[in-house]
Amino acid sequence: MASDGGTGASGTARLGSGPGGRAPVDGAPDAELLRLHLAGDQEAFGTLFLRHKDRLWAVALRIVCDPDDAADALQEAMISAFRRADNFRGDSAVTTWLHRIVVNASLDLLRRRPAKSVSWSGDPDEIPVPTQRGDGPADDSGTTRLDVEAALRVLPPPQRAALVLVDMLGYPVSEAAGILGVSEGTVKSRCARSRAKILPLLSHLRTGLPAKGNQPVADSVSSEQGGGA
Repeated sequence: MASDGGTGASGTARLGSGPGGRAPVDGAPDAELLRLHLAGDQEAFGTLFLRHKDRLWAVALRIVCDPDDAADALQEAMISAFRRADNFRGDSAVTTWLHRIVVNASLDLLRRRPAKSVSWSGDPDEIPVPTQRGDGPADDSGTTRLDVEAALRVLPPPQRAALVLVDMLGYPVSEAAGILGVSEGTVKSRCARSRAKILPLLSHLRTGLPAKGNQPVADSVSSEQGGGA
């Protein structure tokens, strides 16, 4: 998936080559899909969402650390984007705009549901581990996921969002800054503080938190946890 709204897997179709002369939306760039949506195309926004939904879902899930809440946040974000597409000014990539809406919706949800956040004294024996979903015991992947979720819950939401974007999803600091609407220096500072807080919680994992950003951490925390808008 190209961040510039490339054609993607089905992008071989050319605009204007659809049945009856109608331009197919599958291969259209992101900005064109948004334009078509504003012009009344019934398929354009859905195509745009499907193109980026996995990445957007991962952002929501890792910020709120709960599949149900992530689904709510993503749904609210996409409804907002659908209704306010005319707010897109073209000063950033469409993907940056969409991610910013998802991050804001996720942070808003955390502010509305503060009980989901936890504090940690710093004692490794007092790690606030979430309850495993399902009836069976957690396997290694599930245990790792719970450890990562517990560590993320310790972080204040703004720090959590920066760490998720840079260290877990591999966004460049400059792009994360655009998504979060802050300076690059602020992103770097938030990431550094986040790493210092959660390193003691994740030091036992093989895929530990990287010393520098833009490297995935704890790959088992993925979109396979389910959900969606």
